[in-house]
Amino acid sequence: MKDLEDFRRQIDAIDDRLLTLLGERFAIVREVAAYKAPRGIPAIIPERVAEVRERCAGEGLRHGLDPDLVRRLYDLLIGEACRLEEALMASRTGPADS
Repeated sequence: MKDLEDFRRQIDAIDDRLLTLLGERFAIVREVAAYKAPRGIPAIIPERVAEVRERCAGEGLRHGLDPDLVRRLYDLLIGEACRLEEALMASRTGPADS
């Protein structure tokens, strides 16, 4: 029979995997910024934001998650991704690149 520590270890292991995946996601965001900057593609594309947010809400529902929770989580993730992209793109198109 499992005790509370067993459950905590399981949750900690899942948290570690989530953080690894977030690190991978943001590594790709950095690559996206490098791709977009020289092509003049904006960091924030509202249609794409809405698409990702709703796709993930639907996927969350399939896994028994509240779609509103998933939307709120993705609002945070997408917001940070866009902030990072904008900062990276600005640094690539600053005065030194002109």
